[in-house]
Amino acid sequence: MKHTIGFIGCGKMGQAILSGMIGRKGMDPSKILVSARTESTLEDLKTRFEIQGTTNNQEVAKRSDILFLAIKPNLYGEIIESIKDIVRESVIIVTVAAGIDTEYVREAFGREVKVVRTMPNTPSMVGEGMTPYCINRFITEEDQSVIENLLQSIGKCERISENLMDAIPAISGSSPAYVYMMIEAMADGGVKQGIPRDQAYKLAAQAILGAAKMVVETGRHPGALKDDVCTPGGATIEAVASLEKTGFRSSILMAMDECTNKIKFLSETMK
Repeated sequence: MKHTIGFIGCGKMGQAILSGMIGRKGMDPSKILVSARTESTLEDLKTRFEIQGTTNNQEVAKRSDILFLAIKPNLYGEIIESIKDIVRESVIIVTVAAGIDTEYVREAFGREVKVVRTMPNTPSMVGEGMTPYCINRFITEEDQSVIENLLQSIGKCERISENLMDAIPAISGSSPAYVYMMIEAMADGGVKQGIPRDQAYKLAAQAILGAAKMVVETGRHPGALKDDVCTPGGATIEAVASLEKTGFRSSILMAMDECTNKIKFLSETMK
């Protein structure tokens, strides 16, 4: 890739993207520049990824063709204010934060600027991420192709309408947490029946990984796949009936509503 990629901020998600770009896409580390607050963080990143690093955000902004803002939402105003006069018109700004919309970024820069809004999730760290994204009107087809190529280094990506972005954390951003809770609960159930805990975690995690892969690769409705497992009069349908009695589906729906409401609240506070 001919572009120089910059990261302002490089926490867990930024490092997941870096790992994908370098380890899976084979991108030249010399084309990546990162800024972080502390020298110790920079030294760690340089050692792990063999990239260039600095504590100067302006230096990264000046040299980047694609600039990832991998920082907390409350820092966007401050960071953009410090770099807005340095970023070139052709630079693609990629946001990695809940509640930060493309119009907020444009207004913060005070001019027309290319913006891609993304919402990666933590499975990106193992190359199985899901990154929904949206773009503003200044992004060209070529720009979009470049960004998709980068995002695919950490898993899959999907372009959606920006008016749906506040709903994304509940379904793909925060949802790994729900799944981890399910794996933990399933493992507890296995331990209760005498299965050693380390084996119980492996059994539960692989079952969920396999089930998810069945949905993605077969294209069949999840309900139909569920029915395939439920033998008439068997043990699985008894378990499914118990989950229905205790509100399994409604609990998930309620959790997703709460998550989305929180994201919308955060979005409003940014305006």
